[in-house]
Amino acid sequence: MDDRIILHIDMDAFFISVEQRDHPSLRGKPAAVCGSLSRSVVTSATYEARSYGIRAGMSIQEAKRRCPPLILVKGNHSKYTETASRIFSILKKYTPLVEVASIDEAYLDITQSLVLFQSSLHIAQSIKDQIREKEELTCSIGVAPNKLLAKLGSGLKKPDGLVVIQKGDVQGIMKDLPVSKLYGIGPKLTEELNSIGIATCSQLGRFPVSVLSKRFGVIGERLHEMGLGIDDGPVVPFDEEEDAKSISHSVTLEADTSDPKLLRKVLLQLSERVSRRMRRERFYGKRIAITVRYADFFTFSKQKTLSKWMMSGNEIFQQAFEIFESISHPKPIRLLGVGVSQLKKEWCQLDLFEKREKKDNLLKAMDQRFGDWTLTWAGLY
Repeated sequence: MDDRIILHIDMDAFFISVEQRDHPSLRGKPAAVCGSLSRSVVTSATYEARSYGIRAGMSIQEAKRRCPPLILVKGNHSKYTETASRIFSILKKYTPLVEVASIDEAYLDITQSLVLFQSSLHIAQSIKDQIREKEELTCSIGVAPNKLLAKLGSGLKKPDGLVVIQKGDVQGIMKDLPVSKLYGIGPKLTEELNSIGIATCSQLGRFPVSVLSKRFGVIGERLHEMGLGIDDGPVVPFDEEEDAKSISHSVTLEADTSDPKLLRKVLLQLSERVSRRMRRERFYGKRIAITVRYADFFTFSKQKTLSKWMMSGNEIFQQAFEIFESISHPKPIRLLGVGVSQLKKEWCQLDLFEKREKKDNLLKAMDQRFGDWTLTWAGLY
């Protein structure tokens, strides 16, 4: 799949840049957007503030200690969402294959768009020009054969950068590139890799897969591929996700944890949230997936396809928990997600001897006017 041409667009210090656009007095100064008062953390900082070591996720107290003149701006999520929506509309002028990765970044598969436009470089520069003209904001763009390398490219020359990685350049770029530069390999994972003699991507690519799998579990093989610059992940546009009729929920935990009881409870709650939405839309599903993000931000998904259809939160949980327990979790977990796909409406074939009416009545009772979590599975308490 590396004959593709993928763009990764990453807005530069997005939240605070929007505030600087709307409040020019903030320009050129150390400033940061903070979240709600309950979280009291930095969500976005100017590059002037970053020179003091201030970064997203840092407590306001620590940020002020590092930079006493720091200007704090309370975030306005609706304004950022509206701005992002307009930016994504610009991207869709170049290809329908736009995957929104977060509020401030997206992947574009422009492989087929070259028929209409001059070159990948022309498309990337045109996107940058339009965002600057219409939103008065800058972005950094990586152009590469796959999503991993496009993400790498967008981060190499920030802010306002544009990096093109050709297929023939990959080996040279990866040779001496620190593993920490790859998306998904955070400080803790970097430290572990360094401890076994892996400092660069080329070293990671040459390291025996069997050893990586033994030490890091299910992510070992993926780490090997990352070291080689390999990524077969497709660009999945929002519209395609809708057509596929997948329903999912995820949550970032209040603190990174390895507590099995807490993680089990979170999986059950997520499964029930997915189930409630399925019941509202009258869907049954048979493919269950979980997403796990560790403390070092390494993220992966694993799924299984069942032989029967289901919509019960408890049944979804049983399958999700089985997948979860099949994975070796080497680090504390930051985020969990549960999803169901391969959905069909109520007419789908169910188990012949399953007491559907009794089960459906129970689920309907849980959805009555009791409010969320007033009547639910005992395992949530």
